[in-house]
Amino acid sequence: MIGAGFFKSRLVDPILDLLRQGITPDKIAMSIAFGITLGVIPILGSTTLLCFAAAAILRLNRPAIQLINYLVYPLQLALLIPFMKMGQWLFGEKSTTLTLAQIMSLTRQGVWTAIGALWTVTMHALVAWLVLGSLTSPILYWMLANVLKRLDSSPQVEPA
Repeated sequence: MIGAGFFKSRLVDPILDLLRQGITPDKIAMSIAFGITLGVIPILGSTTLLCFAAAAILRLNRPAIQLINYLVYPLQLALLIPFMKMGQWLFGEKSTTLTLAQIMSLTRQGVWTAIGALWTVTMHALVAWLVLGSLTSPILYWMLANVLKRLDSSPQVEPA
């Protein structure tokens, strides 16, 4: 079981270190928000490259965006089927009975096999992700920026 100490050492402490290095709370918040949003895209194997590109284009903190991307990988897997179902609903398609195990099995058979079998459902899932991501990313950014600005302005206590 992952405890609070794990999240403090793997997530909170690195973010506080970035603040101490002079990276603005806005840039860190944007890095985290994009790391989460891009990290759950319903296209397996694409998140590292997408996060790298977003960090380069938007001048975000590359380690922060990739750290968040890797931390949300379980969430990407958990949201894969819901994104597919939402995409099918958006396009008025009949809902398939795909499972995560079936998708992973197709992926193990080969990338082209998976692409051929899942093309339409994946494109529909991508549209669902775009709809939700365009709503959640600004909200995440706003919430995180406010929290990080408070942390940045709080007095720093040096260890004895």
